[in-house]
Amino acid sequence: NIFYQFPTHTLMPFRQQTIKLPALPRGCHLVHDKVLAAISSDLQNFKVGMCNVFCQHSSASITVNENCDPDVRHDMETFLNKVVSEGRGAPWVHTAEGPDDMPAHVKSSMFGCSLNLPITNGRLNLGTWQGIWLCEHRDSASGRKLVITMHGE
Repeated sequence: NIFYQFPTHTLMPFRQQTIKLPALPRGCHLVHDKVLAAISSDLQNFKVGMCNVFCQHSSASITVNENCDPDVRHDMETFLNKVVSEGRGAPWVHTAEGPDDMPAHVKSSMFGCSLNLPITNGRLNLGTWQGIWLCEHRDSASGRKLVITMHGE
């Protein structure tokens, strides 16, 4: 086993904040600019590090995908609706919160609730055509909270 103990003087700084996104209609939404606006003043202080974006909800998800053509977001929502059953014929037992709730939980688990993004020279190191999406899986949801944690040097 190889173990490296960092000297105590090289502690990496952490920054964390929670942002609240407004209520969004069902579908996949590009929220990249909102996330960047919230973290840009802290982000610029990191030469290298990681940024974790965590969605605090079980019926919405977060992912990285195409940032340019809105048809991709539309097509992704179409795919999710085709793959995950909804309505009276759906096999779900958990229906107390409405017919869209259990399908929303399944869709959320498909994409997940967090992202780990590299930070390089004060910027999120994403590809040219990549952006952060919030996928809203409920028909009528309130605003969503994202916890953003950055660490590095």
